[in-house]
Amino acid sequence: MENFNVGFIGGGALAESVIKGISKKLFAAENIFVAEKIPARRDYLIEKYSVNVAENFSTFAEKISLLILAVKPKDLNSALSEIAEKINPATLLMSVVAGCKLSTLEKFLPNQKIIRVMPNVAVLVSEGMMAYTAGKNAKAEDLQLAKKFWSAIGRAVEVDEKLMDAVTGLSGSGPAYAFLMIDALADGGVAAGLPRNYAIELAAQTLLGAAKMVLETGEHPDVLRDRVTSPAGTTIEGIRILERNNFRSALIEAVISAAEKSKNLG
Repeated sequence: MENFNVGFIGGGALAESVIKGISKKLFAAENIFVAEKIPARRDYLIEKYSVNVAENFSTFAEKISLLILAVKPKDLNSALSEIAEKINPATLLMSVVAGCKLSTLEKFLPNQKIIRVMPNVAVLVSEGMMAYTAGKNAKAEDLQLAKKFWSAIGRAVEVDEKLMDAVTGLSGSGPAYAFLMIDALADGGVAAGLPRNYAIELAAQTLLGAAKMVLETGEHPDVLRDRVTSPAGTTIEGIRILERNNFRSALIEAVISAAEKSKNLG
């Protein structure tokens, strides 16, 4: 992607995570452009990442090959109005705005190549999970570009747009559930006598290792769980307590509720 300039509309936490993930791996700092309204945030992004930052998209609109829309839902209409006036017709627009449907994007930009993407914050450490879906004007090469871009900072799969709210509830919000689990596991470790720093490291690496086993073995999580659950052992005792307290049900309901919220945002 050495011949590309990538732009961002919005320089918030998600945009920053993507910028950090792609910096030097896909793009040099001079090929990354950010439009951000908040002065303090502009200064921060320049100081930390040495990228090009401006208040308005029009400053760099003509230079951009790939534009990522990363604003909050409440700022969507004003951002789309600004983009519609200045965007190069050849630019591929990828939206990461939660709940924003392709139909909304295409209402403002009827002739633009558009791909809707749901990433998660783990792009910060190049372990993101992304799902994407193409708009009516996107071509095969645009989908290939999206796959290449997002796969460089995690995993990426193409899905039907009707599944995007479910993706948002699961992998979009999922890191927060994992952080909560790590914190709770660490609290359990502290309660059992471990120092806090050890407990957090043990909990985080345990979740990382378990996730890697699922992805690399291709086996169902139930099969892997059974392998470490000995009769009358410590693990089945812990699982018994989790089941008694509706651990599985709570996670299921969290995903469904987050997916419904995404649907309502749209």
